[in-house]
Amino acid sequence: MTPLVQLYWTRTILGILAGLISGYVAFLLGNTSGITSFVNSFTIALVIYLASYYVLRPIFKNKIEKQSKILSTAIGMYFFTWLPFFVLFYTLMRIYF
Repeated sequence: MTPLVQLYWTRTILGILAGLISGYVAFLLGNTSGITSFVNSFTIALVIYLASYYVLRPIFKNKIEKQSKILSTAIGMYFFTWLPFFVLFYTLMRIYF
């Protein structure tokens, strides 16, 4: 696999993980309004994405020519996987717990 494909799949998996974490936090803060839970969860997902940039930058620094590609690769996929998994995990926690 090329470094960009590795970065793509890493961010996709991190999107799923961020959905789990933000769904759990939204469940713990369950008495807030819907929009507040969503904003808090989106902030958590954004922090995880930015932290992944600082963790992945040294790994892919010499493998990817343009350093801006490390930040921008798979940003859409990250948030498009985060959203359904956030809804899924949050709904499952509300039903079963």
